[in-house]
Amino acid sequence: MKVVIAVDSLKGSLSSIEAAQAAKEGILKVYPAAEVVIKPLADGGEGTTEALVEGLGGTFVNIEAAGPMGGLVNARYGILPDQSHLNSGQKTAVIEMAQAAGITLIERGCLNPWKASTTGVGEMILDALGRGCHRFIIAIGGSATTEGGIGLLQALGFAFFDASGALLPPEFASLHKIEKISSRHVPDELWECCFQIACDVTNPLCGKDGAVFVYGPQKGVKPEEQETMDQAIRHYALKTAEFTGCDYSMAPGAGAAGGLGFAIQSYLPHVELKSGAQIVLEAVGLEKDLADADYVVTGEGCLDAQTAMGKAPVRAAQLAKKYGCTVLAFAGSVTDGACRCNSEGIDAFFPIVRGVMSLEQAMEVETARKNMSLSVEQAFRLLRTK
Repeated sequence: MKVVIAVDSLKGSLSSIEAAQAAKEGILKVYPAAEVVIKPLADGGEGTTEALVEGLGGTFVNIEAAGPMGGLVNARYGILPDQSHLNSGQKTAVIEMAQAAGITLIERGCLNPWKASTTGVGEMILDALGRGCHRFIIAIGGSATTEGGIGLLQALGFAFFDASGALLPPEFASLHKIEKISSRHVPDELWECCFQIACDVTNPLCGKDGAVFVYGPQKGVKPEEQETMDQAIRHYALKTAEFTGCDYSMAPGAGAAGGLGFAIQSYLPHVELKSGAQIVLEAVGLEKDLADADYVVTGEGCLDAQTAMGKAPVRAAQLAKKYGCTVLAFAGSVTDGACRCNSEGIDAFFPIVRGVMSLEQAMEVETARKNMSLSVEQAFRLLRTK
């Protein structure tokens, strides 16, 4: 019997690999001779770097980078070993933009969309480039910024000037002043790179469905500022189109991460925006192991209606169904809406909490590990009776 385990992290408790190891322990208590394959799982947001680095035997890199409001933050990214399914011969960096420009890095009362910048994300890319990385997986969720990615671009060597020729600072307040753009200081190696962007939103850059109107309020944009800021970001898009010869302002995902999706599509080479979960599934080569699997174990911290809308466990389940696998899901908690997962490839799901306990108790690492192992064990004991 072959079982493939692809479990997302139980955030705040177990990493993807830790949860999978606990599930494996439960399976082997019932089927000691089973072939159990562990594949990391993530949805392209928080935990993506950890899942891929731990699951594929990569390394973590810690650097000091510019934070969203200036100053320095400790930013961590990952470097993966060469893998055949990751374009052989190219060293791959996995970067979460939230490490250097995330909203959680700023106290709620200190949010300032006019000043917040993605400069540190560009610095992370440059550092990885200097370590020989030419392929990048970048998760762009959780941003604190609305500056269209000019901070990232300036860190990479692009420059933005006003009508007098003065260099503009990398912040939103500069967007409406841009009249000239230069790429003279972009390192030659950057043009040889390729970028996969984990992006699960389809918003354009501008307009009522764009970066300012939809995502701006959670980053500190006031209602009376929205129209002015949207006009500024339209001006930036116009000047960008004049410089690059391409207009990505209405492209799906351009409005992601305060316009970072637009900046990457417009200025960087060989860019592909994809579902974060899909990027991870392809990176770990999950489908290859599903081809001859009997069972698949998946799950996450909370299984709910949103899971059924394409989150990582359902993506894994749908892929498993191509090969006729039975799919079981285990979660820290399960809501009423989770029943939708049954029509999306998950044959049965189970909450792992055993007995009455507080959320804090349930999230204790040893408790969660034990709960996962015991719950999976019992499910497979039932399968053994078939």
